[in-house]
Amino acid sequence: MHEIARSIFLIINKKTLLITFLSVTATFICHTFNLQADLPITFVMSAVVFPIVFSINAAYVRRETALDRYGSLKASGQAIYFLTRDWTLAGNKSWVTEVRECLGEIILKTQDLLMDESQSLRMREVAVYENFSRLSALIAQGSSKYELRANEVSLCNSHLKEMLFSFETLKHIFQYRTPTTLRTFSRIFIISLPILYSPYFAFISADYGGALTIMMPTLFTITLSSLDNIQMHLENPFDQVGEDDISINADKFLLRLEP
Repeated sequence: MHEIARSIFLIINKKTLLITFLSVTATFICHTFNLQADLPITFVMSAVVFPIVFSINAAYVRRETALDRYGSLKASGQAIYFLTRDWTLAGNKSWVTEVRECLGEIILKTQDLLMDESQSLRMREVAVYENFSRLSALIAQGSSKYELRANEVSLCNSHLKEMLFSFETLKHIFQYRTPTTLRTFSRIFIISLPILYSPYFAFISADYGGALTIMMPTLFTITLSSLDNIQMHLENPFDQVGEDDISINADKFLLRLEP
């Protein structure tokens, strides 16, 4: 029951209630003073519904891309670890442990970057790149000290390149959002239309009682505002606010790399 309530309050928040209150109040004023108009409802589709659905779809695609790249980052890291653990001479335990720790640091620093504020991006990414550089040096060390053959070193470097590509994609998804102007455009009309359309709500409820006068502006406002809240929660898939956010767990990743 608690989870259901949390889900509801994520999409119906204080903003929703405030806009609903203003819309219902405006509708009652129009109903009282007989201010009625048969306004075209199709305008709502073009001004609000289409832009916000487009934004939701764009945010969802970004989330799915982030999931794909996060999976690739972990898979490539695991592949490097298994190569260094199983394809080299015996007696390399300390070196393999160092590779394992370096891979864990990459995931941990990536987690710190993605779950922090965007203003800290430049500082956080330096720590990630330092560990990528360290991992590259460890791969080269495996070639010189532990008889990692040329084709095996090339394979490790290929996985390292895939990790770098995945990290860059995750970083850019975190850094850049869906079009800001489009979201601002939708938000302006989401706030204003429920109030501006109060003469229309008064018009269609003229032959009904007070309860039905409230129903139309309430449903109208909750629908539009909830769509906007859904889009906002999908916008940053790493902030751990929405229920659909991506959880990055460095400790769990390390547990899967058996020494």
